[in-house]
Amino acid sequence: MNIKSLLIGSAAALVAVSGARAADAVVVAEPEPVEYVRVCDAYGAGFFYIPGTETCLKISGYVRYDAKGGDDVYSGGNVGAKGNETWYKRTRGEVRFDARSETELGTLRSYIQGRFQYTNGEDNGGSLPQAWIELGGFRIGTADELFGSWTGYAGNVINDDVINYQSGQSNQVSYTFTGGNGFSAMIGAEQGQDDVTGLGGDYVIEDYMPHVLAGAKFEQGWGGVSAVVGYDSNVEEFAGKIRLDVKFNEMFSAFIMGGYQSGYSDPVLGVNGDGNLVLVNTDERNWFGTWEGDWAAWGGVSAKVTDKATINAQAAWEDEGTYALALNVAYELVPGFTITPEINYTKFDGARADVSEFNGGNDDAFGGMIRFQRNF
Repeated sequence: MNIKSLLIGSAAALVAVSGARAADAVVVAEPEPVEYVRVCDAYGAGFFYIPGTETCLKISGYVRYDAKGGDDVYSGGNVGAKGNETWYKRTRGEVRFDARSETELGTLRSYIQGRFQYTNGEDNGGSLPQAWIELGGFRIGTADELFGSWTGYAGNVINDDVINYQSGQSNQVSYTFTGGNGFSAMIGAEQGQDDVTGLGGDYVIEDYMPHVLAGAKFEQGWGGVSAVVGYDSNVEEFAGKIRLDVKFNEMFSAFIMGGYQSGYSDPVLGVNGDGNLVLVNTDERNWFGTWEGDWAAWGGVSAKVTDKATINAQAAWEDEGTYALALNVAYELVPGFTITPEINYTKFDGARADVSEFNGGNDDAFGGMIRFQRNF
């Protein structure tokens, strides 16, 4: 064999081996194009399309820190208006998921609100204040009961329900008609909730007849008028509220709201396991009427005094004689972060004052708090 034959043979062998290895090579697929998150502006700021779908999603929530001192302005109906011996502290985190899409029956919406909090050294765990599905005006799920939410909550103070205007949370079914001129109307049915007043009593329906409600409102640029009426199927009694909101200008706004309940019965005095005198219901209360007495009223004003600071004040009264006052300043330190100091005063009367004085308290309570809240 000469040199030429050796070179030709070696070259042929290399070609054969290279071809065999080429046949066994792994073919890498071309990367698929990435679908970036797209902004969905159909439902307002903060929504984006869930990749691969036509559903728009908004994620929001807040982190909050509260510190309270002084008297417990809520406690006249429990163990008395005693002064707290140390700080009351609570940290809360809340997250909300709002998903919407358009269908041939209208907007399909689902809403979830999750809440976690830590109070005075104890982990309070998580809760589900709201979770519901809505389609074309129909809503099913759980949320704040409609008697409170339909007319809007009380003012812009933190402790707005010392004189309570709502019952709590309930499984519910409702339908809301929305007109094009600012008019809307609602009908609903609720299951109720257990012991929302703290005075005892089960407000969950006892048979197939639910608690039923109806409401109407008219809203314009100047403000609005709203009303709601509810029927408690357990005790067969009614309650109603009417509210007026007025926006005077970009700086000042105000509201006034009144409530009435039928079949009110005075709670009696009793002693709890700690030996404290308390108010106890001997008869079932109206699910919708959580104030003491037949009548109650709430009113408040808000004044935006600077670009960052808003002053809010509220007064409330119930038929049994108790009234409550609140004043705060909501100061937006930077966008999304608000600091709110607030002072509260409650004057107890009737059975509330008796409970407080028996337990070493007074017939009034003065307290203060400060809230730090970061919204996102």
